[in-house]
Amino acid sequence: MDNTTEFSSVSVAERLNKKPSELTKKDIIEFVKNENIRHVNFMYPAGDGRLKTLNFVVYDLDYLDEILTCGERVDGSSLFSFVEASSSDLYVVPRFRTAFIDPISEIPTLAFLCSFFNKDGQPLESSPEYVLSKACKAFSETTGLEFQAMGELEYYVIADEEKAFPTPNQRGYHESAPFTKFGEFRQLCMQYIAQTGGKIKYGHSEVGNFTLNGKIYEQNEIEFLPCDAQSAAEQLMLAKWIIRNLAYQFGYDLTFAPKITTGKAGSGLHVHMRVMKDGKNVMLENGVLSDYARKMIAGVLEMAPSITAFGNTNPTSYFRLVPHQEAPTNICWGDRNRSTLVRVPLGWTGSTNMSALVNPLESANTYDTKQKQTVEIRSADGSANIYLLFASLAVAARYGFELENALEVAKNTYVDVNIHKDENRKVLDSLKALPDSCSASAECLAKQREVYEAKGVFTPAMIDGIMKGLASYNDGSLRAEIGNNEQAILDLVETYFHCG
Repeated sequence: MDNTTEFSSVSVAERLNKKPSELTKKDIIEFVKNENIRHVNFMYPAGDGRLKTLNFVVYDLDYLDEILTCGERVDGSSLFSFVEASSSDLYVVPRFRTAFIDPISEIPTLAFLCSFFNKDGQPLESSPEYVLSKACKAFSETTGLEFQAMGELEYYVIADEEKAFPTPNQRGYHESAPFTKFGEFRQLCMQYIAQTGGKIKYGHSEVGNFTLNGKIYEQNEIEFLPCDAQSAAEQLMLAKWIIRNLAYQFGYDLTFAPKITTGKAGSGLHVHMRVMKDGKNVMLENGVLSDYARKMIAGVLEMAPSITAFGNTNPTSYFRLVPHQEAPTNICWGDRNRSTLVRVPLGWTGSTNMSALVNPLESANTYDTKQKQTVEIRSADGSANIYLLFASLAVAARYGFELENALEVAKNTYVDVNIHKDENRKVLDSLKALPDSCSASAECLAKQREVYEAKGVFTPAMIDGIMKGLASYNDGSLRAEIGNNEQAILDLVETYFHCG
């Protein structure tokens, strides 16, 4: 396989000198003809959170025009638990803006992400992609702002243990080769993700690094740039698909599982958020967090217990969310504080021209660093249904603008200390906690479901289904029962190893 040489990391839209949103059916047909594309793939997320694929052979352009126009039928009951077998047909229709060259396939293949439609040709109300679309629309209609996001995708690469240049246990953060073993693999993943249209901020090795049963476990992270929440979710979906496929080709095992074993770093899916007005970031005002940002934080904190229903969806999630580790367990926020649920990262708010200090030939910096400011929620993990997680965050952000006392909520939940230090026990005891199991998460969702169902974003049947799925784990006492039993945790992880 050598598609990387032929197509490099340039997306379809870039090759056509257009923005993705400007792509038309005519563009797609011309691209297929000019680039000698042989196959077309339709891809779409199912209820298990993973992408599914339908393959087409491009044997003539009339047939290509037909499938691009009409889409195709699929069996909805095999994709979603809420679709009855007695009336299961759904349509999948490609979104042209998502077109990308499949970097995995040896056959020149053009792929699309698709939307679901019901028998009447209307968007399927409970399809994950459409729920996110509705959540973003409701946010904009309520606030006059745009909700943007991006994810930090953490994962473990697992391969036979190497004795040379070992990395000290749990000291892999930003390590370089040869002490990190899978840097080139990560870079290839990044190149392929960029080819699908993904906008990557950076990649690096993460803290987690250990050996177990003759295998090396090395944690890595790929972080994206903020964009509209729908595109952000699409990028993460495709990234997980690409990383898994490349791991399979390299003979590695790979997991986005929240936790591997006791005492070792778990993998999260941290999500950064920002709000935009007329194309400009309004998270800062006069160098400090704006009221817009504080209202959004208040909404996310108020809804945090039930956000776990979308971001922490199997029992292993709650072996990562344990007290006194870097993963959050208490509902609070702070500046640059990794012990909080919501963190305000360092935001380039200083007045010093750092580049000129280290590069004397550079003139004064005119870059508008305000656009880089985000806030980060740190609870979610790789078990999340990405579209529904982002939808829940858009709902929570909107709710913050609807709360009359949002600024007071933000003020009362701010902490500026490490809440896990003994001297700050009083602060910790004053904070509400996240649920400690899927069962508890379902109960939290039941209490807050009206917020998600408002404005028709989540349907009541969908919320019922999510609650039923979480409650079915019956894991309310599982964490206490297993404790730090390493083998029991490994057995549990094996069950949910390829989650999300």
